[in-house]
Amino acid sequence: MSWISDVVAPKLKAFMGSSSSIKSDSWTKCPECDRMICTNELRDNSMVCVYCSHHFQISAQDRFKAIFDDGVYQNIDSVRVKDDPIKFKDVKKYSDRLKEARSKTGMNDCVSIARGQIGGQPAVVFVMNFGFIGGSMGLAFGKSFSKAVDLAIESQAALIGFTASGGARMQEGIFSLMQMPATVASVCELREAGLPYINVFTNPTTGGVLASFASLGDILIAEPKALIGFAGARVIEKTIKSKLPEGFQRSEFLLKHGMIDMIVHRHDMASRLKMILSYIGKQVA
Repeated sequence: MSWISDVVAPKLKAFMGSSSSIKSDSWTKCPECDRMICTNELRDNSMVCVYCSHHFQISAQDRFKAIFDDGVYQNIDSVRVKDDPIKFKDVKKYSDRLKEARSKTGMNDCVSIARGQIGGQPAVVFVMNFGFIGGSMGLAFGKSFSKAVDLAIESQAALIGFTASGGARMQEGIFSLMQMPATVASVCELREAGLPYINVFTNPTTGGVLASFASLGDILIAEPKALIGFAGARVIEKTIKSKLPEGFQRSEFLLKHGMIDMIVHRHDMASRLKMILSYIGKQVA
């Protein structure tokens, strides 16, 4: 039982009367400031902490509704591939992990794709779901990314990504690592077509995803305090045998050192993307 169920709920029930029903999922603890937030209030605030502005993870459909004009968009199916190409097993079978992730998220893999208008400009948007095996990049993601790029070229649209990942999916071995050059090649095709690619780093974006397509956007945006880095801070400290600076691998540190172009609060993301695409559209015209 959680602290909410054991302590808070009984006290609230006693105060409000025995007929009141208090559920443990009615409150969410912010990992940044440790305050308890009413879950409904958190959802109404686009999953941003009302006290410290910590950006919680958000679903792909909520992202799409927030950034596409009038919340109107067309979902595009991700690419299905053969499961478990190397028959991987650690404490459990990879095929079983996939079944659990699909049951939990309702998704085939870690990416969702949609297309529509942003500020009157055509756009194809992909969103990575960290809840699906840590948003790890495998063969299905690589094929789906290429599909999103092809759709952007076909539609003469901008490509916008929202990345959240722990990196390459180890359970697919070399097939996962091959997606790094594959996604880079797709970005090159987009560039050759003269179309813009904007990537938005959300918390966290790490490993092979950062080391490939995510860092190649024409414009790189990050949500506040997002963790962005290749290797973990503890691994780096042990390697260089030196303490890392405060805020290392967070959005604000990366902006200061020139790795990203801007930090945009989730509430301002739609308006900022509309402004950027409007400007790019005028230059192309």
